[in-house]
Amino acid sequence: MTAPRQRALATRLASRASGQVLKVGRVFRPTRRGAALAVLIGLLAGGLVGGLLRVRVDTGAESFLPANDPTLAAVEQKARDFGGDPVIVLLRFSAPREFLTDHNQLFALLKTEGQLAKLPDVATVYGPATVLNQLAGAGQDFLAQIAGTRDGLRQAAQRTAQDAGKPLAEVTAAGAAAVAQFDLRYAPLVVRGLPVGLPTLSNSRFGAAVIFGPDGQAKPEWRFIVPRPDTVAVLVRPREDLDQRGTAALVQAIRATVAGAGLNTSAVTVSGVPVVTEELTEEISKEGPLIGALVALVVLLRFLLVPAQGGQSWRESRRGWLVVRLRPLLASLLGGAATLALFGWLGHPLSFAAVLLLPLLLGVGSSFPLYLATVPNRRRVVVMSAASAAAFLALGLAPLPFVRDLGFALAAGILLTVGAGVLLGARPTSRAAPATVVSATAVPATPPRGRGRLFRMAALTAAAAVALLGWAVLPRLSVQADPVALANGLPALRDAKSVESVLGASGEIGVELTGPDVVSPTALAWARGARGALAARHGDQLRPVVSSASLLSFLGPSPTPAQVSSALQLLPPYLSSAVIRPDHRVSVLVYGLRLQDMSAQQRLLADVRATLPPPPAGYRVDVVGLPVAAARGYQLLLDDRYPANLVGIAVAGLVLLLGLRRRTDAGRAVAAAALATGWGLAALWALGMQLSPLTVALGSLITVTGCEFVVLLTEAERRAHRWLRRGVLYACGTSVLGYLVLVTSKLWLVREFGVVLAVAVVLSYLAARLVVWLRPPTAPLGGGSPGGGADGALDRRPVAVEVNA
Repeated sequence: MTAPRQRALATRLASRASGQVLKVGRVFRPTRRGAALAVLIGLLAGGLVGGLLRVRVDTGAESFLPANDPTLAAVEQKARDFGGDPVIVLLRFSAPREFLTDHNQLFALLKTEGQLAKLPDVATVYGPATVLNQLAGAGQDFLAQIAGTRDGLRQAAQRTAQDAGKPLAEVTAAGAAAVAQFDLRYAPLVVRGLPVGLPTLSNSRFGAAVIFGPDGQAKPEWRFIVPRPDTVAVLVRPREDLDQRGTAALVQAIRATVAGAGLNTSAVTVSGVPVVTEELTEEISKEGPLIGALVALVVLLRFLLVPAQGGQSWRESRRGWLVVRLRPLLASLLGGAATLALFGWLGHPLSFAAVLLLPLLLGVGSSFPLYLATVPNRRRVVVMSAASAAAFLALGLAPLPFVRDLGFALAAGILLTVGAGVLLGARPTSRAAPATVVSATAVPATPPRGRGRLFRMAALTAAAAVALLGWAVLPRLSVQADPVALANGLPALRDAKSVESVLGASGEIGVELTGPDVVSPTALAWARGARGALAARHGDQLRPVVSSASLLSFLGPSPTPAQVSSALQLLPPYLSSAVIRPDHRVSVLVYGLRLQDMSAQQRLLADVRATLPPPPAGYRVDVVGLPVAAARGYQLLLDDRYPANLVGIAVAGLVLLLGLRRRTDAGRAVAAAALATGWGLAALWALGMQLSPLTVALGSLITVTGCEFVVLLTEAERRAHRWLRRGVLYACGTSVLGYLVLVTSKLWLVREFGVVLAVAVVLSYLAARLVVWLRPPTAPLGGGSPGGGADGALDRRPVAVEVNA
C-alpha cells in the first residue's frame, strides 16, 4: 500500500473512531440543509428570548387560595360590590385630635384623601376628613331642607287662607299652625346641634362631636378610621380583578401621595394585604435570579465532580471534559430557560413558585443530561426522567394554585431538559478500558444466609418501623396555609403586625346578607341582631368596622320604611355604598380580625356562622373574605395530606413499571420513596415542625430523587460500575448543597423548603442504598457494556469483562 493510501485509510479510521464521517477529497460547502438548520436555530433562539421577556411574576393572594372554590368566588364578588381588601395608610399625629383642631392639617388630610381617590384602579377611599366633609355637607343639606320644607308649609297654609278670603290675623295663625307639628318633630334635632355650631369643617366642635364620644375615644362606628385620638387610618380599596403589576403601581402611587402631602405626622405606615403581596412579588423577582445563579455554580461543581463512564475524570481527558461536561450544562440551562419561556408565551404568570423554579430545575433537571452523557444505558435514564416528571406532575392535584404551577413547571422543565440533552447529542463518549472477552454465564446473586440474613431483616424491620411511624403521624402534623403568614420574613409583614396592634385587626371578613331588599325594616332588624350576637360572643376577637346597622343606628330600633328611605337620601352615597349595594340587594357587616393560627381561625369562622341568627325568609347569609378562603385552603390541605404524598409515588412507580423490563427495579424505587417519605414525616413530627403547602406533598418531592438513586445504584450494582456509584454519591452531595442555597432567602417558606429538600435528598439516598443492599440485583459477570438488553435484562451469552490496566 502506498503512503498516500495509508494516510487516507488512517484518516478514515481516525474519523470513525471520533464519531465523525469525513469525505476525503471533497471540500465542505454550505448546503440548503445547513441554511435551513441555521434558520431553525435562529427561530428557536428568538422564541426563547421572546418568551423570557414576557415572563411575569404574580403573587396575589389568590395564588395562595383554593382555585375554583366557592369561597374564592365569594371574595371576588365582594370585591366587585364593595372593593377589594384595602391598603391601610396609618397616620400618627404629634398631638391628640391634631387632625381636627389644626385646620391646616385637616384640609391637608382632606386633600390627600381626594388625591388617593383619584388614583387609577382605586374603587373608593375612606378617611376621617372625607367622612366629616360628607357629613357636614349632608348636615347643611338637611338644615336647608328643614328650613325650605318649613317655609313651604307656612306659605301653603297662608295662601290657602288668603284664597278663602280670611283676614290677615287668621292667615298668620294658619301659617303658624301648619309649622307647629313640623317644629315638634325637628326642633329637638336643631336644639341638640346648637352647642356644636354649624356643620362645617372649619368648626372643630362639629368634628369632635361627630367622631368622638364622651370618653374621649372615637365612637364605635368610626374607630375603623380613628383608632386612637392621635391616629387616623385611611382605607384605599382597589378595584376588583387588579393584577399584581397594577397592585404594585397602586401601592407605589399611594406611598408617593402620602409622602408629598405635607402632613405633620410622627409616623406613617402603609400596610394591608395588597402591600404584603406587592413586596412579596418584588422580593421574589430579586431573589429568583440570584438564588438561581448560586445553584448554577453548584451544578457546575456537580459536572466537574461526577466521574464519566469508566471512571475517567476531566483531568484525564480534555475532550471528555468538553463533551461530557459542557453539553449537559448547556442542556440544563436551555431546559430551564425554555420552561420559563413557555410560561411567558402562555401568558401564565409565575406565582410564589418563581423563586423555587430555577433552583429546582437546575438541581433536579441537571442530573438527567449528565446521566445521558455518562451512563451507557440511555433507556433507563429516559424512563427515570419520565418517572420524575410524573411525580412532579402529581403536584398539579394540589388545591393551591402556586403549588400546582410549580408541579407543572417542574414536570415540563425536566422533559424539556432531557429533550435538550438528546438534541445536543449528550451520550457517553469516553472509551472503556481494554477488555478481555471471557465466557461467562449470568448468575443471580446468592441470597444471604445465617447472620447476614438476620442482620438484613433487622435493618429492614427498623427502617420500616420508623417509616410506618411517619406515615401514621401524618394526620397529626399541622399545616401553615395563611397567605399573609407565608410571607414571614418581609418588612411588610412586620408593618402589618404593627397596624394590627393599633387597629386591633389585620384581616377582614364580611357577613353578607343577600335578598330582595336589604334596607327593609326586617333586614335591618336582622343586621342589628347579628351585630349584637357577634359582639356578645366574639367581641374580643372581631373588631367591628362598618355595617348598615351602624350607619343607620340613629333611626332607633324600629324605623319605618319611610324613615329608612329618608335617611338613605340624607346619608352620602360615599358612606352608604361601603355596606349597601346600590340596588339594595346586598349588604355587608364588615369585621376585622387578627392574624392567628389557621386551625384557631377555622374554629372562629365556624363559630361565627353558628352564632349568626337565621336570616329572614327569602334572604341568604354568607361569611366571605380572604381569611375565609384561606381557612378553606387550609382544610383542603389537611384533607389532601395522604393523597398528595401517595399519588406522586404511585405514578412514578407506574412509569418505571411500564418503562423498565425488570419490575423489581420499579418495586425498589417505590419502596425507597415510601421509606424516605416516612422517615421525613417522622423527623418533622419529632422536631415539632409544621407542614407548608409545599412540604405537604413531601412524597412527590422525595420520589424524584429516590427513583433516580435506586435506578442508578441498581445499574451500578448490576454492572459493577464503581464510577457510577460514586457519581450518585456526588449527585446527592451537590443536590444537598444546591438546595441549602435556598436558606439565603428572606422568606420563611423558601428557607424551610430548602432545608426540608436537602434532608429529603439525604434520606432518599440512604433509602436507595438500603433497598439495593437488602435485595441486590442479579447481574451478569463484569460490567463493561450493556450485555443484557436495553435495561440490563439477563443475557446468558458470553459477555465482555473489563480488565483495567
